[in-house]
Amino acid sequence: MGKKIMMIPGPTPVEQSILDALSKETVSHLDPQLVGTLKETLKDLKTIVMTEKGQPFTIPGTGTLAMETALVNSLKKGDRLLVVSHGYFGDRFVEIAQSYGFEVEVLASEWGKIVEVEKIAQKLKEKKFSAITLTHVDTSTGVCAPLKEVSEVVKEFPETLFIVDGVCATGGIEERMDDWGIDILFAGNQKAFGVPPGLANLIFSEKALERRNSLGKISAYYMDINRWLSIMRDPASGYFATHAVNMVNALHQGLKIILKEGLEERFKRHRRFALAFQTGLEELGFGILPSKEHRANTVSTVVYPFGIEDLSFRERLFQNGVLVSAGKGVLAGKIFRLGHMGNITENEVVATLSIIERTLSEFNYNFKLGSGIGAAEEILFKK
Repeated sequence: MGKKIMMIPGPTPVEQSILDALSKETVSHLDPQLVGTLKETLKDLKTIVMTEKGQPFTIPGTGTLAMETALVNSLKKGDRLLVVSHGYFGDRFVEIAQSYGFEVEVLASEWGKIVEVEKIAQKLKEKKFSAITLTHVDTSTGVCAPLKEVSEVVKEFPETLFIVDGVCATGGIEERMDDWGIDILFAGNQKAFGVPPGLANLIFSEKALERRNSLGKISAYYMDINRWLSIMRDPASGYFATHAVNMVNALHQGLKIILKEGLEERFKRHRRFALAFQTGLEELGFGILPSKEHRANTVSTVVYPFGIEDLSFRERLFQNGVLVSAGKGVLAGKIFRLGHMGNITENEVVATLSIIERTLSEFNYNFKLGSGIGAAEEILFKK
């Protein structure tokens, strides 16, 4: 009684086996068993982002730490950075870069739309950039960037590092680091991995490691990947900073769940759940902010129908049993954000839509009861 279904875009619901791993006895970061667990975890990170030669790092912190770590190990003061922004978290790259004195140029879309690939290509032709950043899925807008297509453009500019924010995508949407020429890819624990927040997970290509070495001394200490490198290559080799050992255990179990399900099956499941939610919500009269071809499979930005007020709807929805997130920035009050990633099942999809329908009925909203659930079930359970 009273337990809520947490359908926010992170943290996502956590399976009991991951919580059990998190609650294991706290041991030394040099404990032989923990060393073995960290080695496996780093190897599994490589598998999930499909890289052979990439160097993984897992550092106590969150996705924002990963953003800053990626930039400070790729650029020096005065270097030019191109930020492709599809929303709030694309814009965050700009703030971080400016705080270090990097020269930033921005290609930004209207929220809910994408920056056309052709515009990115044109900008890269105009001048030299040391790096380009792209948020695969911007959690604020629900926009999924055309990552593969952008990567083909960036390959034509080998002097430019390609940095991808996978925080709201990695583990739920396909990312082929080697094939697509991604130089730095990072993710947090708490979204499609389905693990409690607490670790920043990054993978650097050989090219990105070479760039770090070319910079010499950088304006960071804890975030300097060269200080972590020997530990990440051999966790038994010594000490730089005490690792979050219990979080390593949790991430280890979370990645094992992903690999047991299978990457292709996991990607298909995320596509199916997203389509079910989005189709069901549209049947009820809601809108989905991005166009169909640019909607994320991990989060939906849901536009209210006429007459439904944001705060009162979300509060009533929570009272009825479902927690969703408010809109950010210019979308505040106009949308709610629905997360559908990680280790959720069909049960959460159907139950969430059922509670949304119940909540709508309490607002005297005119709709056919069961229509949203029915539309979703057609997708979820069709042969």
